[in-house]
Amino acid sequence: MRQVQNERSLGELFGDLSRELSTLVREEGALARTEMTQRLKQLGAEAGLLIVGGFVLYAGLLVFAATAIIALAYALPWWLAALIVAVVVSGAGGLLVMIGMMGLRHTSPAPSQTIETLCEDVQAIRRHV
Repeated sequence: MRQVQNERSLGELFGDLSRELSTLVREEGALARTEMTQRLKQLGAEAGLLIVGGFVLYAGLLVFAATAIIALAYALPWWLAALIVAVVVSGAGGLLVMIGMMGLRHTSPAPSQTIETLCEDVQAIRRHV
């Protein structure tokens, strides 16, 4: 009984390896670009909240200044209304800043999915070599 050998040459094996590694690198690059684009969009939105919150806080500071001026100039109870507005505006600005900062803390700029798949690829290559 004869055994049929279906072995490919070393050149064919290296050619296949080269093509598959090239495809793998292209696909990992595309994944990294996609993941980084998504992360940058998320970071941009959270940075926008941070900027808007900063402007609202600044407006609150201006209202506090107006409140102090009114209180000193008139020393009447109507300054209390301006003080309440200042507290509300500053509270809203502070809340926006805190939300933006929490979002930035929980967002990593590193492409974690790409890193994970690269590690899996390296392990798969090690198993087959």
